[in-house]
Amino acid sequence: QVQPVESGGGLVQDGDSLRLSCTSSGRTFSGYAVGWFRQAPGKEREFVAALSWNGNSIYYGDSVKGRFTISSDNAKNAVYLQMNSLKPDDTAVYYCVATIDYGSWFWESGSWGQGTQVTVSS
Repeated sequence: QVQPVESGGGLVQDGDSLRLSCTSSGRTFSGYAVGWFRQAPGKEREFVAALSWNGNSIYYGDSVKGRFTISSDNAKNAVYLQMNSLKPDDTAVYYCVATIDYGSWFWESGSWGQGTQVTVSS
């Protein structure tokens, strides 16, 4: 069972960059899809990005396309979210989630991390 653990959040300014990391305190991410979601106060949870650990599938939410990049490091068993050109609207708690990769991804039944706060000041 994987258990995602996020790190790398913080307070940055409009236009800055930040990189979030997601590792697993349990088994490796092999055979899983790993995604990032975010939730701002008073808003619904929003899909940010996801990848297939063993494949070539990568997806992005419309609001982050061209600014955020998701990647993986097999040796470190980690998934990264590189966030560039950050905006105040990106302020949220960012969650890493891992779900078994059946070809279709069922995030609600996956393992979620505790989240890391990202705050972008204007």
